[in-house]
Amino acid sequence: MLTRWREGLSTLAPVAVLGTLICCALPIVLVALGAGSVVASMVSTAPWLVGFSRNKAWVFLVAGALLATDYWILYRSTSGACQPGGVCHVSHPFGRWMRRVFWGSCVLFAAALGAAYLLLPVSKFFGY
Repeated sequence: MLTRWREGLSTLAPVAVLGTLICCALPIVLVALGAGSVVASMVSTAPWLVGFSRNKAWVFLVAGALLATDYWILYRSTSGACQPGGVCHVSHPFGRWMRRVFWGSCVLFAAALGAAYLLLPVSKFFGY
């Protein structure tokens, strides 16, 4: 039961990170590249993205909290509780796959955070 709960919570973090990319980072990057019409059609197709982008601080906060929880599940809590050969063990293929997904999600989260919060100040600093 506990391992199913851990697996479910571990798969929630990458989904939240994709939410930060779709709501906040992708529109900013597309507009910066000159594809504002793509953003307009995206918002007309999925108007709920406007609500997410208005609350992007909460979206990033929830995604960061889920990544921190995922880190705790993958690296801290399983050290004594996981049996060799179990799904959560380091040597199990699912455990290795979840660690790769976790670190990939961390890279995507950092990229989304940079695009959502740092792209505009950096471009203003360089005069663009």
